[in-house]
Amino acid sequence: IQRPETVESLFYLFRRTGDETYRTWAWEIFESMEKHYVTASGGWQGVRDVRQVPTQGDDKQQSFLLAETMKYLYLIFSDGDEMHLDRWVFNTEAHPVRITHGDVEARHRRR
Repeated sequence: IQRPETVESLFYLFRRTGDETYRTWAWEIFESMEKHYVTASGGWQGVRDVRQVPTQGDDKQQSFLLAETMKYLYLIFSDGDEMHLDRWVFNTEAHPVRITHGDVEARHRRR
């Protein structure tokens, strides 16, 4: 399965610490995905059992592969100013939401 949680965690750990180990692990994950998920036609699919080599594909490209997994892989290798975590937060579907400090402060003043 092409779940995003591990690469999402690596993204946050790298952004918080700057430790290149997390980028290295992310790249190793991407290389493994490329080796085992890419189909002969160039698409991507999951695998039925990650413990079995050679892998057997499940002939499904989950929507979260591109929407989340690949997004976090892209972001871990991008410049830290892109989607800076002081200005953006990601919801559970990895959609970026801009943090608007002014609106939060105004709301607190009204209470």
